[in-house]
Amino acid sequence: MSQTLAVCLLAMQGAMGFAAAETRTVTLEGASAEQKWALKDLNPGLRADWSGFDYLVLEFRASSPQRFQLRLYTTDGNRNAGINPFPGTWIRAALPLSIFTQQSRSGSDMASVSNRSRPSYYLNLNGPYGPLTSVEAIGIAMQVPLGKPTFELRSVRLAKESPGDAVLEPKPLVDELGQWIHAEHRTLDQVKREWAREDQSLRAGDFGYCRYGGFAATKAKATGFFRVEKVDGKWWFVDPDGHLFYSTGVDCVRSEMGTRTEGRDGVYMALPPAELQQGSMASFYTWNLLRRFGAEWKNKWPDLAARRMSAWGINTVANWSDPVMFGRQKAYVVQLSGLGMDVGWLGLPDVYAAGWAARVDAAVARQCDPRKEDPWLLGYFMANEPPWPGREQLIADMILKAPETATQRELKAWLAESDTAERRKSFIEHAFEKYVDVIAGAMRKHDPNHLNLGMRFAGDPSPAMIQASKKFDVYSLNAYDYAPNPARLQRISDATGLPMLIGEFHIGTPGRGMAPGLRQARSEAERGVAYRYYVENAAAFPAMTGTHWFQWLDEPVTGRMDGENYNIGMVDVTDIPYPGLLEGVVAAHRRLFEVHSGKEPPSARKPEAQ
Repeated sequence: MSQTLAVCLLAMQGAMGFAAAETRTVTLEGASAEQKWALKDLNPGLRADWSGFDYLVLEFRASSPQRFQLRLYTTDGNRNAGINPFPGTWIRAALPLSIFTQQSRSGSDMASVSNRSRPSYYLNLNGPYGPLTSVEAIGIAMQVPLGKPTFELRSVRLAKESPGDAVLEPKPLVDELGQWIHAEHRTLDQVKREWAREDQSLRAGDFGYCRYGGFAATKAKATGFFRVEKVDGKWWFVDPDGHLFYSTGVDCVRSEMGTRTEGRDGVYMALPPAELQQGSMASFYTWNLLRRFGAEWKNKWPDLAARRMSAWGINTVANWSDPVMFGRQKAYVVQLSGLGMDVGWLGLPDVYAAGWAARVDAAVARQCDPRKEDPWLLGYFMANEPPWPGREQLIADMILKAPETATQRELKAWLAESDTAERRKSFIEHAFEKYVDVIAGAMRKHDPNHLNLGMRFAGDPSPAMIQASKKFDVYSLNAYDYAPNPARLQRISDATGLPMLIGEFHIGTPGRGMAPGLRQARSEAERGVAYRYYVENAAAFPAMTGTHWFQWLDEPVTGRMDGENYNIGMVDVTDIPYPGLLEGVVAAHRRLFEVHSGKEPPSARKPEAQ
């Protein structure tokens, strides 16, 4: 780590009466970079006991959109929060101290529990948590910083009331195409030339697929619907015509990706037309589709998406995609909704309530009955990333402190014999098993033809939760890494005996105002290397039946609804594909049958992250 301290006086009033501060500039280098400042060096008025305050107010500028950890060092351990900043501009961040002291109690999946949108950055609540009565220092840390990013800090104070988060420089940061102005970006004329070039060159690829996306040269029993079968020790999907099928999917194949405009005066050079806005959300991607296709964009973009999928070897319209894509001669999946996760305790509904099972049955009937004869439907996901594993004690505490419910009564009866941490955890696991039983039963009742693809688990589910998953037809998990962990896959496979599907993964790279996502590669070309390495090494595992990339298009440069602004798309906000990534996509998909069959080894080339 190299550090340069540039000193300048600022006309600012500190929270405790100190008007002068220094601008500190830190260059972040190495595999794991960290910088720490004693409180007195940042503001002589900062004391160790922060219990009388509600906000930590910082003014900083980061050269990179990469996430950094803001660390509070106390006598009994660190307190952390992740910050993804707007890069290259001075930001005021008014951070509630509660994000350091207690776990989140809102949200129904991993992202909604952990992410918080702000006008000029977004927060990731990742702990550890604890009291702030003995703070000694403040610091920042970054894993695998790319390109020696710098971080400047010029003001640190405590406050009882929030002054608000803000961009402190009065200049536009995003152009009319949705691109970050102070980074590499295209003009509209350049974008139009790229669109024309793609229209002329886009052709269906040769991946050996049949009409459903299965491998045409294979043969198994045809049932008219997708199913699973183990062949020579390898699990496969089998398509409706009886061909072995390995699912290569992309999530969020959509025509919109909204970003918040409220509280961001001056950030945007221009906003999309009113008809392309929904309340305080606006989609620049949709505006660019309007520019590309004119008034017929709603009819033309799905055809282009389907053509791209055929060219790139993608045979599945994966989760969160627009239903308009379901009729485009591609296999598709459906995420069930209306099952009570959004009104429960961190995604756990009141499963003992008298009417809950009936409401589930009605919601499943509404979504499954119209689709039960559709041969293109691969299957249903029951839920997405339930955040229960590791939070059982918190959920039990939330249930007990909430107004009276049927689940609360059951929990109190459960704990009457013995109120221990283990008993509380076992109750949450028991409630989870009931959750699975009721939903799986309703799915089988209303659509016996299609697969239950599971819950798209994130993190590391407990053995009890894995055991309950035997009600699924396929065990799905979201696995963000450079390749799935074989030991983890084997543990799940041994416990369930089920085929497996990866519902989300991605590798991004920081740039053009966007963060790299949950895993990063050094460059856009290295993302292609990363895709091939991940997909082929997943396919080498005998129980794996597919991998779904998250997601079709980049997240907005100023963040989606929860603030995420990841550079993870196969296409960018101007609807131009990433050629380096797609080179790896096509290469991997051409080898999938041989790799999954065990005839060829997976790619051994790992992506460069730095």
